[in-house]
Amino acid sequence: MQGRCLAAACEGNTLAARRDLIQATSKHIREEEKIANWEIRMAQFACCLFPLLLLGLTQAAKADFMDKLAGKKACADEECTYVISIGQVVDDYNAPDCRFLDLKEGQLVYVYSKLVREGRGGEFWSGSIYSDHQFVDQMGIVGYFPSTMITEQHVFQNTTVELPTTAIDFYCD
Repeated sequence: MQGRCLAAACEGNTLAARRDLIQATSKHIREEEKIANWEIRMAQFACCLFPLLLLGLTQAAKADFMDKLAGKKACADEECTYVISIGQVVDDYNAPDCRFLDLKEGQLVYVYSKLVREGRGGEFWSGSIYSDHQFVDQMGIVGYFPSTMITEQHVFQNTTVELPTTAIDFYCD
């Protein structure tokens, strides 16, 4: 009788051990499924992210250093950060490329630099739109425009510093 009880006890332990093993295996399988699902989601995310990154690189590749409009520029200071003058636009002007500003008659423009005219080329100035709520969408954008498009209203700096232009002066984004 004792042998039977002992065998039954051993058999019971084996069943309990098998049950524990099955539970542990099931738990491990569920964890592996979670990891596999996470890996699938990450792969799907990467597949969606790749075209966006490619698009971003394409956009970055569209930025370009354009031809120089002049070799020198006149500025109020060494960094061309101070305003030389403020002027009012006399006629509408549509920018031919990203280096230039679109101007509307009546706008006020801060002038930061004046390109030094070379040969028979036109004279271009660099500036940004000043707005009193009428042309807010263009405020803060710096670009070139023909000097004939504005009439200077007030000159803040009569003496200027002549500096060489750099490639970044004609960078298009």
